[in-house]
Amino acid sequence: MLESLGSLAGSPWIYAAVAVSVLFDVFLPVLPSGVLVVAASTAAAGAGATAGQVPHRVPDILVLICSAATASVLGDLVAYRLAWLGGERLARTIARSRRLTSAQEQLGSALSRGGGILVVIARFAPAGRSVVSLGAGAAHRKVREFLPWSAVAGVTWAAYSVGLGYLGGQWLGTSWLAAGVSVLALFGAGAGAVYVVRRPSPVD
Repeated sequence: MLESLGSLAGSPWIYAAVAVSVLFDVFLPVLPSGVLVVAASTAAAGAGATAGQVPHRVPDILVLICSAATASVLGDLVAYRLAWLGGERLARTIARSRRLTSAQEQLGSALSRGGGILVVIARFAPAGRSVVSLGAGAAHRKVREFLPWSAVAGVTWAAYSVGLGYLGGQWLGTSWLAAGVSVLALFGAGAGAVYVVRRPSPVD
């Protein structure tokens, strides 16, 4: 698989594959977009090292980051807008879920205080991106409160994911070990994000 990704990493199709996966995982959080990003950057790093052309892989890595980050923001905006238009139906769906209701309340409170860093942290949590984007739209949060933080979240997540794969490929080579270690680090960040998001806010 990694060898196939190594070949794909040298073509424009890898950017399209990453973009599509990241774009749609806001609606289908089960899509392994993070794993794909890590594997693609691991393969790209390994391919560059094998060819003795590591410096020439850097623009590819940067484009990979841009593809993932742009798709992340676009997906967030689509989910946000659909939730905004969903109105009462989506509000009733959220109201039936204690977890979604709690997440929506925390998001609204954080954005009102200018604490949109929650949007960035939630991007690393499993399904956190979906909850935040849909919650912001359903609550009719202003786009100027949501979009800048969505952009920061997308760039941060993309850079972290690509960086993990690239460094893993450089240090351990194009192997399942390199991809596995990088993916575990990505999951570790997700677990940390879940802890931070769920942690009760201190009483003022």
